[in-house]
Amino acid sequence: MKFAFSEISLPKRGSLAIAVFADKKLSPTAAEVDKVTGGAVGRAIENSRFTGKKGNTLEILSPANMEVSRIVLFGLGDKDELALRDFENLGGSLLKKLNAAGAKNLTVILDGFDDTAVKESDAAAQVAFGAKLASYRFTKFKSELDKDAEPTLQKITVECKSSAAARKAFPDLEAIADGVFLTRDLVSEPANSLYPESFAERCKELTSLGIEVEILNEAKMKRLGMGALLGVGQGSIRESRLVVMKWNGAPAKSTKKPLAFVGKGVCFDTGGISLKPGPGMEEMKWDMGGAGTVTGLMKALAGRKAKVNAIGVIGLVENMPDGNAQRPGDIVTSMSGQTIEILNTDAEGRLVLADALWYTQDKYDPELIVDLATLTGAIIISLGHENAGLFSNNDELADQIFASGKDVGEGVWRLPMQKEYAKQIDSPIADMQNIGSGGRGAGSIVAAEFLQKFVNGKPWAHLDIAGMAWSKKDTPTVPKGGTGYGVRLLDNFVKTYHEGK
Repeated sequence: MKFAFSEISLPKRGSLAIAVFADKKLSPTAAEVDKVTGGAVGRAIENSRFTGKKGNTLEILSPANMEVSRIVLFGLGDKDELALRDFENLGGSLLKKLNAAGAKNLTVILDGFDDTAVKESDAAAQVAFGAKLASYRFTKFKSELDKDAEPTLQKITVECKSSAAARKAFPDLEAIADGVFLTRDLVSEPANSLYPESFAERCKELTSLGIEVEILNEAKMKRLGMGALLGVGQGSIRESRLVVMKWNGAPAKSTKKPLAFVGKGVCFDTGGISLKPGPGMEEMKWDMGGAGTVTGLMKALAGRKAKVNAIGVIGLVENMPDGNAQRPGDIVTSMSGQTIEILNTDAEGRLVLADALWYTQDKYDPELIVDLATLTGAIIISLGHENAGLFSNNDELADQIFASGKDVGEGVWRLPMQKEYAKQIDSPIADMQNIGSGGRGAGSIVAAEFLQKFVNGKPWAHLDIAGMAWSKKDTPTVPKGGTGYGVRLLDNFVKTYHEGK
């Protein structure tokens, strides 16, 4: 599908989408179209429940005195409440509506914003961005596609004042969408296709964007002492991997330390010897969602040539219950030298992150570390599927991540960390144990306390995305399945607080 931007003029073919504000107030173009069609717009509104409320749409087919096939009126609500994210959702909603109608070309006209806080050119870029996000489909394993469900839209043109500015802004947004799509692809793949070795090979493809990729095999990790990570994967015939992706986009004279992003990549999680229940286990193909987000983020940063140095580190394992699998009661030694008593082999993601985090801070001395993981089911009990859990040892970092998520609609909610929780992982025979002694209470917090022991005091934030990496429902810009959650949040975090500074 192609996207274009141009100055305002009524199209002579295809479908046309025009704005109506709250209380049925027509945008200038909507008013012009009403005149051209002999009042068809006004009559359609008066004979419907359409009010111009945000999210409302109304369709007029084969309008008189125009050659377009349909007019779609879209509500923008009160002008005082307009936000850029409204236009992203608008783009996604229009794409789905027009595909369902079998349309091939769509022109969206944005005007009447002079007395609002939103620039029409910015809104235009966001409409195209939302449509791009909504266009995602995972069809890799479909031998035959449903023709009735096939997308039909071939081109979307967004018209506004200062269309050149919209055209200039869109490539960066498109690069971010490409990063989101990569994450969605990775999260959607089954474990017989995406496993540690093949995931690592997929990361190599990013070298075409200027990203340096280094892959550590099991022999290298063993020499480094990564007993926590390697213990998780020892029951699988698939070898574990640790992948490092580096994007060096900061100015040559920059002396700032790199930003580090670390992801949990359990390509399939059976629970190991502490076997999960069978129903729903197939969903554990996306237990590598944190690693998928880090990989997509690196692609987004490189794709838009972000002026920052960033490092993405992902620990890739498969947690399987064979005769060589890790047992409850085993004790492993992490790269940090700290020993860990394994009380539950299904609390494995924190073991992978333990070595990945330590390696990252030890080798690269980053300015800060953000890790992402589908770490605990407990976070879904706490926050549902509306927010990721945020844990941090640094208030400023936590506040920046919260604000970044709010800006792009990828919510986070901060939960507490304190020594009373940390005491729950004290072990009588090792430096710590991998689950808390307090039963089911505060499981996500205890897991975060475990991770904090491996950041060595670096400014750090942990995002538990177990409720966000996969969705069972559609939203305007996120289809069912892999969501790509976190790519946009962290890209916005980098751009707002670190790029060019």
